[in-house]
Parts: sequence; C-alpha cells; structure tokens
Amino acid sequence: MNIVVLIKQVPDTYSERKLDGSDGTLDREATDAVLDEINERAVEAALQLKEANDGSEVTVVAMGPDRATDAIRKALSMGADKAVHLSDEALHGSCAVQTSKALATLISSVDSGYDIVLAGNEASDGRSGAVPAMVADLLGVPALTHAREVTVEGGSVNVTRETDDGVTKLTAELPALVSVNEKINEPRYPSFKGIMAAKKKPVSTLSLADAGIDASQVGLANALSTVTSSQPKPPKSAGEKVEDEGDGGSKIAAYLVSQKLV
Repeated sequence: MNIVVLIKQVPDTYSERKLDGSDGTLDREATDAVLDEINERAVEAALQLKEANDGSEVTVVAMGPDRATDAIRKALSMGADKAVHLSDEALHGSCAVQTSKALATLISSVDSGYDIVLAGNEASDGRSGAVPAMVADLLGVPALTHAREVTVEGGSVNVTRETDDGVTKLTAELPALVSVNEKINEPRYPSFKGIMAAKKKPVSTLSLADAGIDASQVGLANALSTVTSSQPKPPKSAGEKVEDEGDGGSKIAAYLVSQKLV
C-alpha cells in the first residue's frame, strides 16, 4: 500500500506570530518554524498503517520555502520512507485553492502512486480547514474528515469520525483521502537511529516548472483571497474587581447581565 502524507512547516505556536506589513502574508521569518503538530499525528497514523500492512511505503509531500526541509526531515526521522518538496519563490502568498491545486499535482506525480492520502484537519497558521477536502475533490477521491481512528481492510478504509455533532463510522473504497484530528494518536519521538537514517532517505525537491505547475496559477498576485487590513491584538486589560460587602453576589450578577452573559 502506498501512503502519502501532507505536511506543512508552520511558525511555532508557542511564539508570537504576526503578519508581514508589506503584503499581509504570514511573516515566517519572525519566529521559529516547526512541523505542524497535527501533521505529526498524520505521519504517526501513516506509520501505524504501514506497520499494519506489510510492504507499505510512506511518502511525505510538502509545499514551502527551502527551510521546510527541516520539517520534512523530522517526518522522515519518525519513519517515513521518502519525500517530495515543492519549493519556489513564486508560491509565496498562495491561497488555499492554489495550495490545494499544487498539492493535488504533487500527489499525482508521486512515482509509486497512492492508495491513501493522510493530512491534518487544518494547519495551525491558516486554520481554514478546507485544504484536505479540496485536494480530495481535485483528485476525484472520497474525503473522510475529522478522523480519530483509521484502519484499512482490503481495498477499503474505515474511519471513526468525530465532530461537535457526534461520532460516526465511515467507509470508502481506496484510493481516498483522510484528514485526522488531534485525538487520533500521540506521535512518536524520532529515535537517534531514525534521525541518522533520515539523512540518507530520498527527498525530491521540485520547482514549479519541474512539477508542471504554471506560475500564473499560484502566488499572492493571483490569489483568490487576500488580507485587506490587520492590526495587532490589543493587550490584555485588567479585570473588574468586586469587593464583597455583603452584596458581592448581586454585583457579580449585575456584571454578567451587563456583558450579556446571562
């Protein structure tokens, strides 16, 4: 079974993130970059499927600047077998639709083909949550989203899907795309052996021309959505202190009413 995992390098969520004032895009140089945590879970899910299905291979697919290689190497050190990296300055500012089209092209170009594509529900830097479903639509395969459990039996994938509306069981014929949520697993830590092995694993770095993607179809100038304005979030203000002089309960109730909380 050929398993493809979509990963993304994002600014560390524990650091202060901001937009570039010149074009409204995310300032990726302002903070440390890491493999998105939800993608680590997707990689772990792929490795578990590989371990449960002899002869399987895991290919990591990423789109991003040169330093995204660090995120790719982490996925390889966890146990993925190889990677494809689309890196081109013309990709800067690409919207979700453009990104989905580029990723679908990359997936289709994987030498070994694919039986199942795994992804995180949404990246922590964009939070659109739309890319996995759009990629599936472009590939013409079923999209099984918000998965907290994934198994493959024969030519079918079985998913336990969890949303705010409840838990459902889904089944689809392969090939298919599955996006996972944060409850699916706890990602393994790369071992020293895995880190050393990752240095020798193949990574195919492609430009837009190499991937057969027209530069006029990606990038900020051609994006379908743009940031028109932004401002830093205001600093936290001091809360309202209630002095209890026998009427503390009434004061709290009045405050909650004034904030339309009750």
